[in-house]
Amino acid sequence: MRKNENIARFSADKIGRKIAGGESKTEWKRASAMSQAEVERLADRDEGPLPAGWESTVMVGLPPAKQDIHIRLDSDILDWFKARGRGYQTRINAVLRAFLQTRQRIERNPAIRSRSRRGAKRIAQDPEDAPRPG
Repeated sequence: MRKNENIARFSADKIGRKIAGGESKTEWKRASAMSQAEVERLADRDEGPLPAGWESTVMVGLPPAKQDIHIRLDSDILDWFKARGRGYQTRINAVLRAFLQTRQRIERNPAIRSRSRRGAKRIAQDPEDAPRPG
């Protein structure tokens, strides 16, 4: 894999020296004068607002170590992830992690667990209500 020539890597110390030496093109005085509300407004405009509940998805600390495994997946599932480009294994891992976190939240919260069981019973009674692969 060839390296992208447009990416420059600097340590925090080197960036600090560049800023102190006047090499920065950022308007630091203007940025420092902005209120937190203005910073958030500009971030929402540029990147879109954060989804509700995003804080619960933050992982504090280092993620668990990866483990090499062999897994058999349906070919259409694998094709779908691969069609979205490089990083398909990371995306599969993210989907599995989201499923795990949702199941853990359901298991910890009896009210959610109760709603989940009612939904499962409804689907069992009427399979037409079940989600369809898309």
